Amino acid sequence: MPDGPRVVVGAAIVRDGYLLAARRNAPAALAGGWELPGGKVEPGESETEALIRECQEELGVVVVPGERVPGEWPLRDDLVLRVYLAELVEGEPAPLEDHDELRWLAGADLFEVAWLPADVPAVTAFRRFSGLG
Repeated sequence: MPDGPRVVVGAAIVRDGYLLAARRNAPAALAGGWELPGGKVEPGESETEALIRECQEELGVVVVPGERVPGEWPLRDDLVLRVYLAELVEGEPAPLEDHDELRWLAGADLFEVAWLPADVPAVTAFRRFSGLG
């Protein structure tokens, strides 16, 4: 087992200058908060494989992972968030698992939703990295 916290990957899916945000409905402690879609990297899985799998499970779409946004952000003592740019190549995103709403946010509107606390610095870093907004 590798040392250190387990990695959670987040997908920064951008289409036509808009970033996809997902509102959690589970677990109860996170319900109502907005996040970048994604999830935990499973044993034996690469970060990009996890990103592809999580986008399929949570949104019903196929993505191609791109560059990793510089930085990583603690979610808990045992979890750290890493964000990747992701290109939507098949399907239309739908809130299938752990989410009840999706929203495409323009760069100027990135902080009009109540991001989960751990996602705030990740979205800020994404904004700097991507130049969106």
